[in-house]
Amino acid sequence: MQLVFVHGAGGSSLSFTYQVRYFGKMADAVDLPGHPKGKPCTSVPAYAEWVRGYIWAKGYTDVVLVGHSMGGAIAQWYGLHYPEELVGLVLIGTGARLRVRPDILQMCQDAITDPVKRQEWLQMREQGLAKVPPEIKPLLLERTNQVGPAVQLNDFLCCDKFDIMDRVREIRLPTLVIVGTEDIMTPVKYADYLARNIPGAQEVVIQDATHSVALEKPEEVNRAIEEFVQRLQASRR
Repeated sequence: MQLVFVHGAGGSSLSFTYQVRYFGKMADAVDLPGHPKGKPCTSVPAYAEWVRGYIWAKGYTDVVLVGHSMGGAIAQWYGLHYPEELVGLVLIGTGARLRVRPDILQMCQDAITDPVKRQEWLQMREQGLAKVPPEIKPLLLERTNQVGPAVQLNDFLCCDKFDIMDRVREIRLPTLVIVGTEDIMTPVKYADYLARNIPGAQEVVIQDATHSVALEKPEEVNRAIEEFVQRLQASRR
């Protein structure tokens, strides 16, 4: 079974450092185009098609698609349109609709050309990593700076257009939903909606974790994913 991890808006494969470290060869965390190399896609469906091409090129089979935030939207879209190509979904800190506050969009826009605003944008990202282990934080901030505010703005606009609330019930894949209790970007009610509406979905709520739950609480996230994979493997015997 192959775990393919897809990061969120303006992020990178570093978002899943502790998952790749734990699951080893079973795990592959992608860098979406533009993060920082190449040109970013301009919609969640387009990103999903890119991920599909990546999986095909790697020759992966028995794929569990793991997505965080925008990556979770990508995973939902993939699971909705190509369910026969996956064996399961893990949706972390995400929702069936991902509206973005106008002030956040404006901050990214201003940071593209204004050095002072760019520093404020970086500081906002640093504040969002307050609970992340200090060993990984500098790497995350450096990669965020490499990706830049223009790509994050692009991604947030992709998120803002994403809405499958009326279709999420059509997902028929085994699904694990993970969320932190302190997540203000994609709060617990988003995860509750996914768990209620995706048939058979399981929800794991992790205490004292924010939107960066996979970085902040890796042991708990890894355990939840591992148990989910074990159930999948048992059901396929």
